[in-house]
Amino acid sequence: MNKVILNASELDGFLTEQDKQSIKTMDSLFVKALSVFPEVETGNNDAKNSLIALYNEMGELMKDICLKNPRIRVYSFVSPQEDHSEASRLIAKLRDVNTDNNEFIYYIQRAYEMLFKLAWTSAPGNQKNYLIVKTPVTSPAQNYAVHKINNVDSRISNTVMCVMLRGALLPSMIMSKEIEEYSSTGYVTPFALFRIYRNESKRESDMEYILDLNKSFINPSDLEGKDLVFADPMNATGGSLVTVVNYLSSIGIKPKSIIFLNVIAALKGALRVVRALDNCDVYTLWMDGVLNDDAYIMPGLGDAGDRINGSDNCGNSRNIIQLLADYGAGMSNLYRSQFREIEKTVLGLVK
Repeated sequence: MNKVILNASELDGFLTEQDKQSIKTMDSLFVKALSVFPEVETGNNDAKNSLIALYNEMGELMKDICLKNPRIRVYSFVSPQEDHSEASRLIAKLRDVNTDNNEFIYYIQRAYEMLFKLAWTSAPGNQKNYLIVKTPVTSPAQNYAVHKINNVDSRISNTVMCVMLRGALLPSMIMSKEIEEYSSTGYVTPFALFRIYRNESKRESDMEYILDLNKSFINPSDLEGKDLVFADPMNATGGSLVTVVNYLSSIGIKPKSIIFLNVIAALKGALRVVRALDNCDVYTLWMDGVLNDDAYIMPGLGDAGDRINGSDNCGNSRNIIQLLADYGAGMSNLYRSQFREIEKTVLGLVK
């Protein structure tokens, strides 16, 4: 079998003693929150106030930890105060059990637009590009408009989108589309597709991360010296990313940089990533403090892959081409360039 396996114990070896103490403190605070949940369910106002106080305490602790680790950038910790409620409301909609598939995808798209801004356009001193746009108005002459946008060409022209999990396919296309739209040349990122999964028979403490090279579609030479972008909605443990990057390192691939873009990241997963990978920056819209014994984020938002793509039948996981087909005509038209690049990667066809 052509597989690479990473164990949770290897990941924990990267954590500092301070990291472990911070995670332990977060766990103890969330245990208190768990004890309040039953009363919140009944509508008890005192319980609601207690829960608000606990989450505020956890938020302040996570903010302090992240500010001491500048390679972890959480939107609500580093953006202007007036933008915080936008992120909070968006995450609330993604968490909500009543948010259906179409609405969930809409908010995922919005989330990655915000993450693009955080990662590429929010740096001070950015120069500007000018877009001259031909409009439908032709009287009394053909009209044109001029729009000024941030010039990020030098930062995006070397990027490759790396897709790890099926739940990361659409977010990766969204981010690639953002890069295309901000590029003055219409640059469409190449794609590298990794088949990596967790051993679901394991618990968080002894989890295994398995990279199946036979079902991955990558050209290692296309990754050398590139800025590798991983857009995974959920970073629970950091294990999948570390497994992929360690594999690339083992075959001699040295990326210029690595950017990890998450809608929600667990504190433990974010810390593991920046400790294990020297040249990786983590950008996340929101941070949750705790993992459960099955290595899922709490409070989290459930299985992002299922909520984006729908569930697979009888455990038969759809491949990349099947997922693309299931997205339908609307998505294929919106992300036409990205569909074409992914098809070239998988099928080996240049059209």
